[in-house]
Amino acid sequence: MTDYAVLFRELAIPRLVGTPNHRKVREILKRELSARGFVVDEHQFTGRPARALLGTPRLVEGTNLIAHRPSDRPAVRPSVWLVAHYDSKGQPIAMLLRLLGVFSTLGAMIGFFFAVGPALVLLAIGALILSQNRVTDNSPGAVDNATALVAVLMAVDQLPDARHVGVIFPDGEEFGLLGAKALEGERAELFAGAAVVNLDGLDDVGAPVAFLHRPGKVGAAVARSLDAIRARWLPVVVDGIVLARVAGECVTIMKGNWRTMWVVHRPQDTVTRVRLDGAAGVAAGLARVLRPA
Repeated sequence: MTDYAVLFRELAIPRLVGTPNHRKVREILKRELSARGFVVDEHQFTGRPARALLGTPRLVEGTNLIAHRPSDRPAVRPSVWLVAHYDSKGQPIAMLLRLLGVFSTLGAMIGFFFAVGPALVLLAIGALILSQNRVTDNSPGAVDNATALVAVLMAVDQLPDARHVGVIFPDGEEFGLLGAKALEGERAELFAGAAVVNLDGLDDVGAPVAFLHRPGKVGAAVARSLDAIRARWLPVVVDGIVLARVAGECVTIMKGNWRTMWVVHRPQDTVTRVRLDGAAGVAAGLARVLRPA
């Protein structure tokens, strides 16, 4: 039986794309998927990091993990994909402050039509904050996104015979959804008519949130099972935004509060502040929906 706490500690280490720890975590995930009877396909890709990020390489080489259980009918693809990105990144300032910078800049753009003085102040604040949007490798990424990786495996362990469920661990999410974009461009056929349930950041605190990118029966059932707050728009950038363009339906599940936003991408995002209660609750809710009748 899997000791999820031990696995969580293995996964929650700084793992910026291309680093030795990043490769180590990928091998751990392949080990765990193979142990559960999955066939794992490594989908390699190259992409350019988002322009808003500072201190990044010109090109990023990543590897998406695509896993499914063998079937008597090889042409039959999973009808549901459980998704969670496995890379991490650090940044000098918390997500909460970065959002403040974004909203300050947007407020300045609008404010120029009404009052130039206050708009300039907002623009200066936004520019100062966003100038700190540099990428480092100093965050263990426990909540973001080791909790979701563990939750996917927890859910799979409650669905031993569910061959209709596949697993995808995208890479390069922290550089601008690069792995998801590569899947969209090169493996779109995997998602045709399928439901995508993307997990991204499952803290112990706060209420579950269902970000409904493309609503559908599975996403609605998951939201009900988790008693999640439903939203059609949120100020976050997650893989579900891209995968929704090729999937039959797509939802991202998150869990946290302002305290979560204060530690994400910081050195404080460690296993010591997470018990995995949130991950376990989400996994149980997913299993209730996805368990074969």
